[in-house]
Amino acid sequence: MLQVSVLKEHPDLVLAGLAKKHYPTAEADVTAILNLDQRRRQLQTTHDSAQAEANELARQIGGLMKSGDKASAEDLKARTATLKADIKTYADELSQVETALQQLLLKLPNLPHSSVPVGRTPQDNEVVSEHGIKPDLPPTALPHWDLIKKYDIVDFELGNKISGAGFPVYKGQGARLQRALINFFLDEAREAGYVEVQPPILVNEASGYGTGQLPDKDGQMYHDAQDNLYLIPTAEVPITNLYRDEIIAIDKLPIRNAGYTPCFRREAGSWGADVRGLNRLHQFDKVEIVQIALPEQSYGILEEMRAHIEGLLQKLELPYRVLRLCGGDMSFTSALTYDLEVWSAAQGRWLEVSSASNFETYQANRLKLRYRAEGSKTQLLHTLNGSALALPRIVAALLENNQAEDGIHLPKALHSYCGFDKIV
Repeated sequence: MLQVSVLKEHPDLVLAGLAKKHYPTAEADVTAILNLDQRRRQLQTTHDSAQAEANELARQIGGLMKSGDKASAEDLKARTATLKADIKTYADELSQVETALQQLLLKLPNLPHSSVPVGRTPQDNEVVSEHGIKPDLPPTALPHWDLIKKYDIVDFELGNKISGAGFPVYKGQGARLQRALINFFLDEAREAGYVEVQPPILVNEASGYGTGQLPDKDGQMYHDAQDNLYLIPTAEVPITNLYRDEIIAIDKLPIRNAGYTPCFRREAGSWGADVRGLNRLHQFDKVEIVQIALPEQSYGILEEMRAHIEGLLQKLELPYRVLRLCGGDMSFTSALTYDLEVWSAAQGRWLEVSSASNFETYQANRLKLRYRAEGSKTQLLHTLNGSALALPRIVAALLENNQAEDGIHLPKALHSYCGFDKIV
């Protein structure tokens, strides 16, 4: 959530940032927020002044009663009664104004970093770098949705039978490959200094608002209305919310956490070849890395996180590229996002497998996540996260890129984790 102080002090920069993210009602909403904030401050001053007067009158009434001047005391009591009614009126209006202000602030996306490219669609994203050699497959090569049937390692029909479309069942070597990838990613994160956590996969409304999935992604999340809980779309939500309403000691920073969870996304309206097979699912597995950092360190840490994710792709021997997302293709909450995509040889296209983002103070402001420098008041921290990695498209690329006549050959890094070196 943007800070009102930023809107007041830098309105032109705010409007320019919102324009880069193609937010449609920026000028009207910023003006409304500033007007509401001014009214809030006026009401707070009036309310506090009336409360102070009421407190002073109460003190005077006590003195008059002790001195026996009941008549004067009764006059002041009448004035106090009027003040109490006014104070309630001010408090009620103040509550309404604060609610309206909060709702408008929650609508505004984060401001993009100055390095974010101008653009509206994925075609406007900037290619930062490209690595690896794309495999040259024969014309008989199969896409992963045919390979999983050939080797009987993923069954979409069984998943549809017990849950619905987009919920695959992994079988045999397919299930073992899933488990191997999860353990490999978690071990790599631990070696990089991340502390592993296993968080809940259902979160409350406050957690959804804390990391910005609510209200922005409300319709894309699975919701249990009876208990008002949400199935997580990513481990970012519960892991970052571990630190909601916390003041972190500077010597504990940066905080590094990693966690594996299943992830759930409704993906309403998705169809076509681009979402076939493992390309887009309602339930999938992912290892997430999260960092909480001092503002002056966060962009260096983002590069460190990106390098960690690149290292995983290199060990998996997958050709990949790094994109810097344009303003129109970024998430609601991000200030800067790198997407990492792997080359899918049989499909002949790039598949996104990770996003690494710096949210600056946007999530921290919602979370009330702060630190206190020595001799100063509390200040907001920066939050960052990245997929390290999401499994479905990694599996798709591993299957397609490594297919051969005698099976699917797996990268050396996975041999000890799988207990086999190829899928047969």
